[in-house]
Amino acid sequence: MEYIQTDDGSNTLYSKKYNQNFHSKIDGALNEANLKYVIPTFNIFEDVKELNILDICFGLGYNTFATILYILENNISTKINFYSPEFDRELIKSLEKFDYPKEFERIANIIKEVSSNHYYQDEQFTINLYIGDARKYIKTISNIDVVYQDAFSSDVNKELWTIEYFKDIKHILSPKAILLTYSIATPVRLGLFENNLKIFQYKYNGKRKATIATNYILDDGYFKYIDMDKKKINNPLAKPLYDEKI
Repeated sequence: MEYIQTDDGSNTLYSKKYNQNFHSKIDGALNEANLKYVIPTFNIFEDVKELNILDICFGLGYNTFATILYILENNISTKINFYSPEFDRELIKSLEKFDYPKEFERIANIIKEVSSNHYYQDEQFTINLYIGDARKYIKTISNIDVVYQDAFSSDVNKELWTIEYFKDIKHILSPKAILLTYSIATPVRLGLFENNLKIFQYKYNGKRKATIATNYILDDGYFKYIDMDKKKINNPLAKPLYDEKI
């Protein structure tokens, strides 16, 4: 593996398949996980007994592992069930030896178990890792409370950003579910909006923007509502992404 050190000191990798880094070098791998996904999740879900989290896609596992670490460090009692697809079996096998931030030493046993067996369980955390096609996998699960939509960008990994993909995601969401993603692209937001999800924006480091989609109105001042009907009027040529038609 060829490590790429990001600006917060944590390491990521470069994907030859997608011609992209797994994480933003500027934002930092660990910072991305915490500020784009973990912290917004627990700003919304406070004092809940249990959450089902879908992590698209597992990759280096930063989102899942950072969630666990955040819960342990903040003495949160919520039980978490993680569900995550990942097509690269060899990548998962390599995670036991990956040079993670030193903070992850606390959960080294979890990383080793996931790397070896694609599964982990204790009294508070369960991780179900599926090796294969994410589009197929999401049709086998249900009652998801949180989606970490963190696939490679829609420029190179379009199949995980289309209106049809988001339709399948919509079907597995619980009533109070949220979907979080780094993407603020209009076609991505339209794909969510056309599936009757409400779109909000938040700034995950005080400057850079990200997207959250829900079935309901968020009244937290942390999130700004985006009027997608108005966006469509102002930009009539904008369209969501679609699966290729045969």
